[in-house]
Amino acid sequence: MRSIPFRWRRQVPTWVLLTLLLAMSAHAGTLPESPAPTFEHLSLVWELPTASGHEVRVRFRPTGNPEWRAALPLFAVQAGSNSGFSWPQRHAGSLFGLTPGTAYEVELQHWQDGQLQETRFLAASTRLPAQPDPDGTLRPATPATLAGILGTAQPGDIITLGAGSYAGFSPSRDGIAGQPITLRGHPDAIITGEIGLFFRQHWILEDLQMLGRIRLNGSNDITVRNSRIEASPTQFNGDTIVCFLRCERLHIVGNELIGTTIWQESAFGANGNNRGEGVTVTGPGHVIEDNLVVGFRDGISLLEDTEAVDQYSVDILRNRIEAAADDAIEADFCIHNCRSVGNTVVDAFIAFSAQPTLGGPNFFLRNSAYNVAHVAFKLYRTSRGDVLLHNTVIKNGDAFGAYPGVPIGTLYARNNLFIGGPGGTWNGFSSGSGRVIDLQSLELASASLDYNGYGSSSGFAGRFGTISFNNLSELRNLTTEWHAQQLSLAGSFATPPAFPTDPTQRHSPPDLSLAAASAAVDAGQPLPNINVDHAGGAPDLGAFELGPADSLFANGFE
Repeated sequence: MRSIPFRWRRQVPTWVLLTLLLAMSAHAGTLPESPAPTFEHLSLVWELPTASGHEVRVRFRPTGNPEWRAALPLFAVQAGSNSGFSWPQRHAGSLFGLTPGTAYEVELQHWQDGQLQETRFLAASTRLPAQPDPDGTLRPATPATLAGILGTAQPGDIITLGAGSYAGFSPSRDGIAGQPITLRGHPDAIITGEIGLFFRQHWILEDLQMLGRIRLNGSNDITVRNSRIEASPTQFNGDTIVCFLRCERLHIVGNELIGTTIWQESAFGANGNNRGEGVTVTGPGHVIEDNLVVGFRDGISLLEDTEAVDQYSVDILRNRIEAAADDAIEADFCIHNCRSVGNTVVDAFIAFSAQPTLGGPNFFLRNSAYNVAHVAFKLYRTSRGDVLLHNTVIKNGDAFGAYPGVPIGTLYARNNLFIGGPGGTWNGFSSGSGRVIDLQSLELASASLDYNGYGSSSGFAGRFGTISFNNLSELRNLTTEWHAQQLSLAGSFATPPAFPTDPTQRHSPPDLSLAAASAAVDAGQPLPNINVDHAGGAPDLGAFELGPADSLFANGFE
């Protein structure tokens, strides 16, 4: 508790001091926090009342900078439970697009019914990616000497693989912060088997060529980068990078991960003829970015059910995921502030999964998905707290459909672009009939959808929770979509892609930049820290802003 200066105590009546002390005690344990910072984002959590009328407004700036920038207000998360997990009432959200290795000041204001209740300030810093120790000892290795070198490795060592074939291995030594142990590959060095880092700390694995997998169970501060890993056709379940026990702060960046699942109809779905996880992790603070992931059951995923532990503050950024026979990105069992941002999905049974989100928010921001065979967003198992902003989807069947049979709770969607058309049934799963929206399970009381664009060559009908509509006017007048836009495939994009009539076919990533005359241009809602530095009169719908934008995250501090 903050102490009261003695001089001030002498001048203030005792009853006033007691009142202040009681008020301060009432707020004990409810200070805002920023757990598990990443390189570009900060998570914010404040356990405050979430009843109607309560809100938390946010501003931020680099420490010492005179200019404040507004951020999205925190999302009010009602206390709840699901699948053996429970969470308290809280307000939670993220700061986006920050500078790595930078200290920030955050101002959080708690308002109730238009009256300011209190202001709190929070100091938090983004992380920097780990780098090899510039003064580290170089230790060249061969297939014959690697085991001995690994057994005597010291913090800061840089182990370089010479040409040759290496069996899998499991190091027993740790680096330290600022002095990781680096294992560096060679174009003519191939590792066949498994690299197992079990409960290890501070390693960098870079420039490797592998046939097998990397397993990081229980390990913290591990970097895997700029490597090519092909899944074994016979071992390790077809996985390439996995963490099956709680890890912290993994950085998986710039890798090519090639699986063994063939893109064909028999592979589609959880029970299809598919195998392998490109990346799967559990725990907080991970950054999975700029990877190419091709030919797996799931491209990038979090763990599920009892295997899921502390899945919050996880960044899945700018990856390209192709031929995902079940989920391209599986952000299941996210507690709060998982952020799937800027990913490109081509050919997926399901593009983005939240099955379920545990209160959230679980952010899906500026992702694109082309050729989705079933649903673009799997908001299943009573998912609560999913936030969809500026995504572009072109898929077979219903443009924006989900069919969980249980409520979809507290869904928030702004500035998305959904295009559908004639559908079908693929390995026993329907893609829908071509409705622009089919969200029969949407919980209307908690949903907030507006400023989204929809189109389908099968007409403009749909189901918005219990509400059916047959044209744009009815969608606007009967639902929260007061500013919805009607779009078409041909009129929306500068280079219109072909409609994915047959999802079983493979495709190259299309150009999904907008046409200048598209109804999606300047049709979005301004969102602080998301799109306020847009080009034109208002933000555009979808993942890609037409024309130059200084910073789509609006963090261009002078």
